[in-house]
Amino acid sequence: MTEHPLKPTQKVEQWLASFSETLQSDSPEQAADHFEEDGFWRDLVSMTWNIKTMEGRDEIRGMLANMAKARQPHNWQVSEDATEQDGVLEAWITFETDDAFCKGQLRLRDGKAWTLLTTMQELRDFPEKRKHLRPKGAQHGASKSRKTWLEARQEEERELGYGKQPYCVVIGGGQGGIGLAARLRQLDVPTIVIERNPRPGDSWRNRYKSLCLHDPVWYDHMPYIPFPEHWPVFCPKDKVGDWLEMYTKIMELNYWNSTECTGARFDEDRQEWIVDVVRDGERVTLRPKQLVLATGMSGIPNIPNIPGMDSFEGEQHHSSKHPGGEAYKGKKCIVLGSNNSAHDICAALWENDADVTMIQRSSTHIIKSDTLMDLALGGLYSEQAVENGITTEKADLTFASLPYRIMPEFHKPVYEHAQEQDADFYNRLRKAGFMLDFGDDGSGLFMKYLRRGSGYYIDVGASELVAQGEIKLKSGATIERINPESVTLTDGTELPADLIVYATGFGSMNGWAARIISQEVADKVGKCWGMGSDTTKDPGPWEGELRNMWKPTQQEALWFHGGNLHQSRHYSLYLALQLKARMEGLATPVYGLQTVHHLS
Repeated sequence: MTEHPLKPTQKVEQWLASFSETLQSDSPEQAADHFEEDGFWRDLVSMTWNIKTMEGRDEIRGMLANMAKARQPHNWQVSEDATEQDGVLEAWITFETDDAFCKGQLRLRDGKAWTLLTTMQELRDFPEKRKHLRPKGAQHGASKSRKTWLEARQEEERELGYGKQPYCVVIGGGQGGIGLAARLRQLDVPTIVIERNPRPGDSWRNRYKSLCLHDPVWYDHMPYIPFPEHWPVFCPKDKVGDWLEMYTKIMELNYWNSTECTGARFDEDRQEWIVDVVRDGERVTLRPKQLVLATGMSGIPNIPNIPGMDSFEGEQHHSSKHPGGEAYKGKKCIVLGSNNSAHDICAALWENDADVTMIQRSSTHIIKSDTLMDLALGGLYSEQAVENGITTEKADLTFASLPYRIMPEFHKPVYEHAQEQDADFYNRLRKAGFMLDFGDDGSGLFMKYLRRGSGYYIDVGASELVAQGEIKLKSGATIERINPESVTLTDGTELPADLIVYATGFGSMNGWAARIISQEVADKVGKCWGMGSDTTKDPGPWEGELRNMWKPTQQEALWFHGGNLHQSRHYSLYLALQLKARMEGLATPVYGLQTVHHLS
């Protein structure tokens, strides 16, 4: 009798059955033996109430010894046919815990797990009211106490923050705060978003005129409402602003615009925050149980302290305050910096007939936008990916399934290919004196972004101007002194200047915690972003996940939410579920709370 080899799905089902049986035994930690010796288990909330990657059997065994019996993972199933390529089996899976429904992605090699991603998707007893659970909207039948939708909405807006306290306050009403608030709204978590600008989307509208998204539309959807199919690939800033304003209204968010947080402190006795705000000139004190800083991935603008700044007779400002190039025709303009904002601002100044010089202090990674879309993003975030059945959710989970430890090895070939494909482009940039890099280890854009959030430019045209000398370049130097009508560089060069733009980036997000709460709390939670890769601007030791983002911090009931549109969309789900679980009084024992190694 001929034995037929097992199909990929059958192999995965066998592994899951054995894995599940061990998890439900008296020694669930022995399920670690189902992994390779150096295998990975990345968990987004489902097992650890944390965002945590366990590396190697010993770390996996330690997590299971602490969490498996409490979490009770069971009913592991393959959710669609598994695939096999180059000896690696890949499968989408579902499972349950005692209080949640979960999804995951599994990679097997030689019968052992190489990587396992597990993610909480829905709390069992507190599902979002959508699909079959969607509200009726209309109240059928007769009622003398009937309220229309508008009346109920207006009453909620009057009461929340005054007669009724929110469970959560989100400081920062950009795309991150808006997307998180939408998630919390669907989970019935009373939330107020605090935003100092007059309108949702103003954080985009107020930036320089030429700003647009450098990431493609498929990468940038908001939760629940994707951009329509006619939306431009690279969305201009004002269009993004209008979308966010529309989204805020349609998702019925309690959005306090023209409101500034003047201070916050945690009341240990009452286990709640005291948040002081000024709303339209009126002082209001809020008392939420949870506080989220959604001030973007970046913190407070970095403005260098350069001798002579006070003597400058021209105009100087940080890139975050740059209005655009229209007012500087014929002016001598200096842009300090060489990353995304610096390139965009230099190009806009050139378009407006300014004489512009970029000062490049250190090397920068450049990748052409078309090349990035073709080689790096296209498989997951493109029209072709959509046609191939890659939904936004599947793309996000696929991206999340690669542990940060091994992610560079997947990216290096992409950027090696890019260097070959665009060799002439890079040679001309180098010839112009531009200092190029592809990351400390050649892993390119995404790893630079995750490690330090800076040091790169997605080229949409400015690099060509640099290569041609249309944007003048001084590399390997910085500004040593500012004079009334010029700047002196560290190499002795003096450049006349009417405008200086400091495209010098931003500090860590915990700088906002220092400003809003206290330096003590900022130091308690430590640096935000980076993972301890021991590369430039991301000091070790290795931590394996982004510091403090979307997960519990060393300060009780304080959370950080930010990142690009993709990260804000994807990780807002896990942050919202953590907040909802706490509101409902579920047990949320956190495994592997982050140790603080760096203060800022």
